[in-house]
Amino acid sequence: MKFNLTFMVVFSCVVGYLLVPGVEFNLVKVLLLFAGGLLVSGSANTINQVWEKNTDKLMARTANRPLPAGRLSETEASVVAVVTGLAGIGIMAYSFNWLSAVLSLISLVLYGFVYTPWKKWNSLAVLVGAIPGALPPLIGWAAGANQLSEGGWSLFAIQFLWQFPHFWAIAWIAHQDYTKAGFKLLPAAGGPNKMTALQSATYALLLIPAGLAPYLLKISGSISAIICILAGIFYLYRAVTLYRKCDVPAARKLMFGSYIYLVIVQLALLADKV
Repeated sequence: MKFNLTFMVVFSCVVGYLLVPGVEFNLVKVLLLFAGGLLVSGSANTINQVWEKNTDKLMARTANRPLPAGRLSETEASVVAVVTGLAGIGIMAYSFNWLSAVLSLISLVLYGFVYTPWKKWNSLAVLVGAIPGALPPLIGWAAGANQLSEGGWSLFAIQFLWQFPHFWAIAWIAHQDYTKAGFKLLPAAGGPNKMTALQSATYALLLIPAGLAPYLLKISGSISAIICILAGIFYLYRAVTLYRKCDVPAARKLMFGSYIYLVIVQLALLADKV
């Protein structure tokens, strides 16, 4: 179920929920949201691995996963995906509302059945995958507000833009593995190059004004706005460094920088909630 990735997804979802005006911290609600998000995201990741069982065997970073390593059959994995998916969506519908449950289902379908097979067609898969990747904070917002208002969309926009430099940095590092598997994930032809780095820097630049949206919408205060700007400048610096150096160490720094950016921004928004 790719726990590290799933935890990031659930964390974003919980932040989106707690940022809704009028919503206060409630341990039971947070744990239910955590459980629902964990199960839905785990289901999507399991579906992803069922699709990619044979290609996972070809890549060093994925060859030891349960399916390619033979520790789990496709039937067993499919049962896990169905049970966790239904349970997660059920928790969202029963404990929160149908809007958050429907959004969770859309996220699962887009990731498991659209983004996953698209990775072998062309690099637009990253654009497609960025939609379910950005839905968690919007799902959390919908769980608390029971509507899709500007605040939720501002959080969606931040996470949507954030993903492009993040994912292209990973694709840069794992380019040889991805090529073996037939995945087409970099935006420019010819493998890792300055055009890919330039596009990463462009999205990082767009994140700076996007990071101000929660402040302008009066979701968070001025301190978090300053932190979001500084975090955006840091992320942009890492992307520009990749453009200048065009090497794996710079891509790895951008990848780790992306994690730092997202955690700092989300915690700042939450701590400075209006």
